[in-house]
Amino acid sequence: MKKLPASKYLKYLKYLKYLIWLGPMLMIAGVSAGVVSGGWTAVPIALILVGLAMIGVGLIAMGRVDMGGQPSVWNQRSLETGANALVTTLAVLAILGLINFLGAKYAWRVDLTENQQFTLSPQTQEVVRNLQEPVKVWVFAKQQNPQDQALLENYRRAGNKFSFEYVDPQTELGLAKQFEVKNFGDVVLELQPNNKRKQFVQTVSDRDRLSEAKLTNGLEQILSNRRANIYFLQGHGERPLEAGQPGAMSQAVKLLGEKNLVAKPLALAESKEFPQDAAAVIIAGPQKPLLDGEVQALKNYLQRGGHLLLMVDPTNTDPKLDAFLKDWGITLDKRVAIDGSGGGKLINLGPADAIVTRYGDHPITKELQGNLSFFSLARPVQSTAVKDIKETPLLFTSDNSWAESNLQTQPLEFNPPADLQGPLVLGIALEKQTAPKSRLVVIGNSTFATDGLFDQVVNGDVFLNSVRWLEQPEQSTLSIRPKDTKNRRINLTAQQANLSSLLALIFLPLLGFGTAAYIWWRRR
Repeated sequence: MKKLPASKYLKYLKYLKYLIWLGPMLMIAGVSAGVVSGGWTAVPIALILVGLAMIGVGLIAMGRVDMGGQPSVWNQRSLETGANALVTTLAVLAILGLINFLGAKYAWRVDLTENQQFTLSPQTQEVVRNLQEPVKVWVFAKQQNPQDQALLENYRRAGNKFSFEYVDPQTELGLAKQFEVKNFGDVVLELQPNNKRKQFVQTVSDRDRLSEAKLTNGLEQILSNRRANIYFLQGHGERPLEAGQPGAMSQAVKLLGEKNLVAKPLALAESKEFPQDAAAVIIAGPQKPLLDGEVQALKNYLQRGGHLLLMVDPTNTDPKLDAFLKDWGITLDKRVAIDGSGGGKLINLGPADAIVTRYGDHPITKELQGNLSFFSLARPVQSTAVKDIKETPLLFTSDNSWAESNLQTQPLEFNPPADLQGPLVLGIALEKQTAPKSRLVVIGNSTFATDGLFDQVVNGDVFLNSVRWLEQPEQSTLSIRPKDTKNRRINLTAQQANLSSLLALIFLPLLGFGTAAYIWWRRR
């Protein structure tokens, strides 16, 4: 083999010393790849080893060639230089590795949207954080939607027992069959390990994205073994439970089922005894008077620690509940709540649609503050203090409302003393403080919970939260409010748009250049 002259050897060798700077870059890339991916595969390990090798070659080259490219030997100065470079490199690697590790383990995000559009509700965070067993979400879709994936990532960050995976049902036929997938986009919850329980959540598509409310409801349902029975009193013209009938409450019944609450009809006149498994009883819009025996049965139920939701509309028929409610200090006003602000016209509401945006400080309504609900043909609910009964008003109308005594007069106007000036109370929650404790919620309207109105604004939340507070005396209710993105666009005229373009493309650059030229001329 032909031996290179010493001069050429030094010529090539002096360039190798720069490898000491390329080596740390490769090592940083390897460490970053390993931390971000969460696994030390062949690629990050190879990058780290190659980086170390380059650092070694660079140190050797620095020992052989001095800074001027002349021959050198390993003396004290070169040793110090090499050691300092090595220590600096290792320190930089350690700092960068620590930053990557902390960044991956303790992610910090700030949601600057007005209504926290990209932040999980406090209730959802509590559910995920308190998971006792691993839960996995399977999304059977061909493509991963960024919006759905971001929501699932938020869930995963909220609790270490939550995970998710996207699966193509066409390639994973066995897995799709195991989870009984019927459509592309099916989302299924699995309680692990060993596939303990499965729960269908929803089917996502381009139009129907993954819902936080549905996913959290699914989590609640798959984690709970409890199925409570909610009885709806029937036989007096109450709201029907089946879909397709006028004034039905099928949407409310369906949502109760998603919460592990089983809706059952209750005909007291046909029953031998009051159902012992009733977690709560609902009386929704009776049109005929209850029998004395039925009223006494309900009274006995509450005295035993039962829970009742009473929704009574203003009708020409007295449901014969006045004496029953008097024991709780409640009086149902016969007048109709009228909204005099005129704001309802913007959303196709009339004056008899009482608008509520102010709510009481109570578990039923504490998460609804500032949201809108409305109650068509509602009657005010009045209360007086009763010993050992805690009362909390829930629903308040605006200052521009009143209770109208005569709907036949047009136009509707406030006429004292026959009419009552607002704000009015449309709903009250009551709790007996002595044992056996019982709860009662009285709302002067049932229309808000019927099909078509139930899913409007937070009408459904008022109903669901009332039922949850009644049937779970020791637990707080779960209310996930819809997060609507508000339109904050600025609509510019053609003249304003042209002016903005001129400012951005001409005036601002000229101002910058002119300022720079002026400073240069002053310093010249």
